Amino acid sequence: MDIKGYFRESYTELIHKVTWPTWTELQNSGVLVLVATLIISLIVAAMDFSFSRIMEFIYSLLF
Repeated sequence: MDIKGYFRESYTELIHKVTWPTWTELQNSGVLVLVATLIISLIVAAMDFSFSRIMEFIYSLLF
């Protein structure tokens, strides 16, 4: 396969075979990603805070 055929097939696939989301679907997906990111960041922050407190307690017992 030559490079010209590759680009021709890529263009054909992008134009005729790919299903692009509507603006509403794109917005809904964006909101879902935002909410999931916030939830995961809150979980990680809570784990970090908890681990920090546990380590402070352990260090206070040892030193």
